Amino acid sequence: MPKLYLIRHARPAAGWGEDADPGLDAIGQQQAEAATRTLAQTLDRMPIYTSPLRRCRETARPLERLWQRSAEVLEPVAELPPPPLDLPARQQWLRQAMRGTWRELNDLAPAGSPDYIAWRQTLLDSLARLPQDSVVFSHFIAINVAIAAAHSREDVVDFRPDHTSITCVEAGNGSLRLVELGRQADTTVLARG
Repeated sequence: MPKLYLIRHARPAAGWGEDADPGLDAIGQQQAEAATRTLAQTLDRMPIYTSPLRRCRETARPLERLWQRSAEVLEPVAELPPPPLDLPARQQWLRQAMRGTWRELNDLAPAGSPDYIAWRQTLLDSLARLPQDSVVFSHFIAINVAIAAAHSREDVVDFRPDHTSITCVEAGNGSLRLVELGRQADTTVLARG
């Protein structure tokens, strides 16, 4: 079964409620370089996938340079799609959503929101279809989708991956199995997306 190394992006220059697509700040750039050194010490060259969002693409760049391999954008591992709210209201919505289950999140989403149950399933299906060991740069909630599925749980948040935390799951037979949890964050996701 393929091993998937799920890496949360490095620290962004702005939080989820401040900027829809921030890049990395100076600390985030250092974190991305450090994550690359860790990966290079423990893994052989393999495919690299990334969320289309800047903070993930910028986190992946040092590994792309080192392995001389371009990351492929994998849309389903992007950040949780926001409801149709302004940026500050999204932050409040996300705080509430993180306390519940996927069914609650979907049922309580504002009118015009995406189908979050379908989004979650698309993400899981995309990970389960990756054909070989791969590195995947993604986001707090997306990584939680994988961990909760591996634990057969419905919670939106099952784990608090820190920036550049590396979590390993095995994908096979349409399911995920947890191999190793990455480093957990001391702060909340909303402090700096």
